[in-house]
Amino acid sequence: MADEALVVIDLQNDFCPGGALAVAGGDEIVPLVNDLIRHAEHVVLTQDWHPAGHSSFASSHPGAQPFSAIDMPYGPQTLWPDHCIQGSLGSDFHSGLAWTKAELVIRKGFRPDIDSYSAFFENDHKTPTGLAGYLKERGIDTVTLVGLATDFCVAFSALDAVKQGFKTTVRLDACRGIDLNGSVEAMLKRMREAGVMLEDQTSD
Repeated sequence: MADEALVVIDLQNDFCPGGALAVAGGDEIVPLVNDLIRHAEHVVLTQDWHPAGHSSFASSHPGAQPFSAIDMPYGPQTLWPDHCIQGSLGSDFHSGLAWTKAELVIRKGFRPDIDSYSAFFENDHKTPTGLAGYLKERGIDTVTLVGLATDFCVAFSALDAVKQGFKTTVRLDACRGIDLNGSVEAMLKRMREAGVMLEDQTSD
């Protein structure tokens, strides 16, 4: 429909098996996402796009281990392995993703001193990416989110979409999660409580 958009979150090599920050089964969703793209009138993609030495990388903090957490000026920050470095093979979309129909690619995480999980805001929850304005100017009021990872970039994008007034659905069968210390269940709960519709069309 003309007022609906499919938003594909970070379906990039580094988040798929063999990548620097691989999500288990991340590549399994590609065929389903491609089918959703084929049937969507409007498609937007996000692309994690970090400069080398990004502040969210554990390697930028001597002695820090990946998946530990530190306090940054904008709040707590999980430290990650180096991933999705601008122009690297890891930052490319998965080779099987039929993404060329996308009307917009939102690159995020390119500011060296702040991470960006959400498609709508940096992790300070104040600096916009411009996606909300783009969608609203196009007359789009409904979004469906798919991609990687359920408990980070997908979930934070969904929460911000609701805050920006969009009717928001997450297709869980077209997502995969990292699950750090129960983060998948925690973020599913937050999304439900915020009014995000969670759908799973996996057939038994």
